[in-house]
Amino acid sequence: MKAAVIVFPGSNCDRDLMVALEQSTGTRPAMTWHRETSLPPVDLIAVPGGFSYGDYLRSGAMAARSPIMKEVVAHARRGVAVLGVCNGFQILTESGLLPGVLMRNRDLRYVCRDVFLRVERNDTAFSNRYTQGQVVKIPIAHHDGNYFIDPDGHRQLEDEGRVAFRYCDQSGTVDDQSNPNGSLANIAGVLDPARRVLGMMPHPERLSDPALGGNDGRALFDSLLEALA
Repeated sequence: MKAAVIVFPGSNCDRDLMVALEQSTGTRPAMTWHRETSLPPVDLIAVPGGFSYGDYLRSGAMAARSPIMKEVVAHARRGVAVLGVCNGFQILTESGLLPGVLMRNRDLRYVCRDVFLRVERNDTAFSNRYTQGQVVKIPIAHHDGNYFIDPDGHRQLEDEGRVAFRYCDQSGTVDDQSNPNGSLANIAGVLDPARRVLGMMPHPERLSDPALGGNDGRALFDSLLEALA
């Protein structure tokens, strides 16, 4: 499986994502600078987390206007899989590849800790190595992770089964106490209509190796290898 990781000024998780992808695929992804206007032939484009452009203006809004994003959008329209993590999720919403918006956290505080997620569907290229309803532990680190979408858009996401992950407690219960940022319906990750684009606020690359304290995130990258190789 060939992958590319987009590198923006200010991002601090692009190398982490590169390492996680290389661990699963055995091939180092192409690191593509944001000012490039073309991409190599790839099966996956990964948009990393970490404060692109310092998160000025609105998180992800400036990065979504980088030259390379026209190519990312064009490749996604042709069916190339795209993964956006944290700030990458924000960039995908700002570029129009995913619906909704990421707002300031409910309590206006930056949160950085492990959370539990419930896998809402395991029939996607991003989640086939998980089981339906599985509870996994994945870290979050964000100030603007409060996912919102209007009622009609939310209804469409639910009706079409496009909520990939929800925040929950250790037993899998989805409630307000397990919601770290105020996201609508505890949504932690959403898919595009073709289920080829995934945006998620938690960082699977930060728990993809036992040396990091856990490897619940590894199955996401192994899923991509199984689906796209």
